[in-house]
Amino acid sequence: MPAVSKGDGMRGLAVFISDIRNCKSKEAEIKRINKELANIRSKFKGDKALDGYSKKKYVCKLLFIFLLGHDIDFGHMEAVNLLSSNKYTEKQIGYLFISVLVNSNSELIRLINNAIKNDLSSRNPTFMCLALHCIANVGSREMAEAFASEIPRILVAGDTMDSVKQSAALCLLRLYKTSPDLVLMGEWTSRVVHLLNDQHMGVVTAAISLITCLSQKNPDEFKTCVSLAVSRLSRIVSSASTDLQDYTYYFVPAPWLSCKLLRLLQCYPPPEDGAVKGRLVECLETILNKAQEPPKSKKVQHSNAKNAILFEAISLIIHYDSEPNLLVRACNQLGQFLQHRETNLRYLALESMCTLASSEFSHEAVKTHIETVINALKTERDVSVRQRAADLLYAMCDRSNAKQIVAEMLSYLETADYSIREEMVLKVAILAEKYAVDYSWYVDTILNLIRIAGDYVSEEVWYRVIQIVINRDDVQGYAAKTVFEALQAPACHENMVKVGGYILGEFGNLIAELPFSAPCSSTFSQRPRRLSKRCCAMSWLVHLQQTVHNSDQYYVQTSEVVSPVPQATVLEEMPPFPERESSILAKLKKKKGPGAVSVTELEDGKREGGELNGGGERGPETASCVSQSTPSPSADLLGIRSVAPVGASLSSAGSLLVDVFSEAGPAAPSAAVNDDGFLRYKAVLWLSSCKVSAPPSEDPAPPLSEADELLDKFVCKNNGVLFENQLLQIGIKSEYRQNLGRMYLFYGNKTSVQFASFTTTVSCPGELQPQLNVQSKPVEPLVEGGAQIQQVLNIECITDFSEAPLLNIKFRYGGALQNLTLKLPVTINKFFQPTEMASQDFFQRWKQLSQPQQEAQKIFKASHGMDTEVIKAKLLGLGMALLDNVDPNPENYVCAGVIQTKGQQVGCLLRLEPNAQAQMYRLTLRCSKDLVSRRLCELLAQQF
Repeated sequence: MPAVSKGDGMRGLAVFISDIRNCKSKEAEIKRINKELANIRSKFKGDKALDGYSKKKYVCKLLFIFLLGHDIDFGHMEAVNLLSSNKYTEKQIGYLFISVLVNSNSELIRLINNAIKNDLSSRNPTFMCLALHCIANVGSREMAEAFASEIPRILVAGDTMDSVKQSAALCLLRLYKTSPDLVLMGEWTSRVVHLLNDQHMGVVTAAISLITCLSQKNPDEFKTCVSLAVSRLSRIVSSASTDLQDYTYYFVPAPWLSCKLLRLLQCYPPPEDGAVKGRLVECLETILNKAQEPPKSKKVQHSNAKNAILFEAISLIIHYDSEPNLLVRACNQLGQFLQHRETNLRYLALESMCTLASSEFSHEAVKTHIETVINALKTERDVSVRQRAADLLYAMCDRSNAKQIVAEMLSYLETADYSIREEMVLKVAILAEKYAVDYSWYVDTILNLIRIAGDYVSEEVWYRVIQIVINRDDVQGYAAKTVFEALQAPACHENMVKVGGYILGEFGNLIAELPFSAPCSSTFSQRPRRLSKRCCAMSWLVHLQQTVHNSDQYYVQTSEVVSPVPQATVLEEMPPFPERESSILAKLKKKKGPGAVSVTELEDGKREGGELNGGGERGPETASCVSQSTPSPSADLLGIRSVAPVGASLSSAGSLLVDVFSEAGPAAPSAAVNDDGFLRYKAVLWLSSCKVSAPPSEDPAPPLSEADELLDKFVCKNNGVLFENQLLQIGIKSEYRQNLGRMYLFYGNKTSVQFASFTTTVSCPGELQPQLNVQSKPVEPLVEGGAQIQQVLNIECITDFSEAPLLNIKFRYGGALQNLTLKLPVTINKFFQPTEMASQDFFQRWKQLSQPQQEAQKIFKASHGMDTEVIKAKLLGLGMALLDNVDPNPENYVCAGVIQTKGQQVGCLLRLEPNAQAQMYRLTLRCSKDLVSRRLCELLAQQF
């Protein structure tokens, strides 16, 4: 609240505040406030005109009551009247009330704008500042429309006071942030930039905030500010603390202005003018030199101000990345902070050195601090500092120190905080792959990683080691031996079993004759090489998981119940993997957000990482095979989705439904997709766990747990993807007219293996059978790999209904029965006929549907953004007519429509009232049939 002076006591306000503070309970406080509100209301409505002092006092009380958390619904006009006063204290209270309580939609906004314009043109600096503060505090689009063209003129006018210029610059910044399209500098650009040369440091400080924001959006228009910023920075850096006494903070000249100037320069590349660049380099060297000087004060404020300027200067040096000497000096300076007793400084030093490590000029300098960073990783108490230390180790890693860094990170991983373990696992996996010169070391590292943090090893990591082992002949035997030894541990993680099943299944024959591999050698030593490999995998998996003790008998029993097709798939030779970009990098970037992995690292990965993937030593035949393979969408194995294959067919994986919604209809697939590696891996695991008991039941499966969620997606639309998993994609295109509808279902096989015995069944359960009639055409029983088939459904609405028909899909994939049930997106609103009506007709009909059972209402929290166009699109997608200029409140939405059924027509009216401030909706539906009202209300409430 404004200070109360002796000459302007407002005793009544002081007494009221004292009474509130002395209240013993909440009820007593509310009682006192209600009494005061009644008194103020009577004073405002009384016949006697109030003087300015009384208005100010009562408005202050209302403001205080509002700040206590109570709603104020009167007194706004009295506050606006205070804006016309010539007394500062009265005008100040008026502006304060307006800034806090009046919103941009108020009917008083025009009066407020007129009062503000009068104060801006008054040339009274105090009144002008009050008006500018109010504009900035409200910051609405209406304010921007009214004053965006006026404020720049005030800012650059020669006769404007310095205090007003400061307020004008910050006010314009606020308007630009809220409504950038309305703040057009145009002719004022050069004059605003020249404010950097203003003699008043306060004006320069305020103006540079505005110029920085404008430069980020329009750098070319404001590029002349670079030379002026360098000139001003040079004057500050070279000045003594006594030269800028009014702007010296604990012996540091103008620290805030210096930081802002350095931040402005980071919006632009290094200056092209040699003189300007030389002057800037001199400034940066001076800042680095001053950081080495003994402190002039022991107070923390002095060191904070110095370090703030230093870190901004280092950020600018890193941004330019063109001065080797400065980069090395910056690295050495940051190295001193790594052992500083202040935790924040250690954190900032580690963070800045992460960026320096990606520069070719400073990478070697960063590596000299490796022991200090490793010590920080082990001893820091703050987990955020430890995480930055891990980031720095990752950034400074290269071939010379990879083994040391990976070993330290693995050691730390055993005790690492749970929140960063997944990220640490990804980094260890990337470094081991990127800088491995010995493939046995790489295999050992990944297996150790799975042993230490198996729960945090994602599929991308162990997929990657399998790809590399498959593509490298020289490591396959070692990998099989090492994996087999790892699987002998008493406790073995599930991911280790998966890797073991795959590698032993492919290369178990390489160690079959060794004495320690007993489960394989005694059982399959007389069988062909290709057969023995898969049998070893199954035998070892059975042996390790303790599900069947006699592996010979298990394999014989399994082979009897498995058809020849999956057996042939499992026993076929494993093809080499196509060379793809590592998906582990993509996962790390996604987890860390933009900028997590530098461009330099990615380029290094392309140069150095490709060798490990088997790309460096392949013969012509293998290279040809790789170039012709086509990825499958079914598993994103080893990141194969991250790079689009050259010449991929339109019908491959990601585009199964490309032509579903075109007028010409779906196009036939032109090529099948190849995913042999993933399918054989799945087949091995399936055979290892399959039962030799009775075949699975072929009764329809219950609806999926997410069936209702999938259904809700189609309430306001008729086309889209209904369901998708690794094997199957189901798309829908539908159209409705009166009580009839037609739905096209598109089933896409996402694998390279044929779907056999493909059948679909549409049923109307329970009460839905007499309410809805659905007729379906049969589908082809075979769906080739990568192909798509179509099914047509004819739908007739007999009467209103609440449930949805069920779609059951059965097919055999690799000999295994796939059985899933979905809810078809057929809801009662699909049979709407839009009805146009005038305002009078709408409300007349609204009153006729006034019986309680005819109305359904729901008040609910908005679950999506309250965008006007999106709301209109959803209401139109519902099927009703959206009526304009019907509701007295223009913010509300009203709709009308008739549901067409075979037996009757059901009229429906809808009213949707959004409350943007509370992020709430009130939805009201009135229909001539009560069940329809409730069902529509349930459906529509889920959409907003």
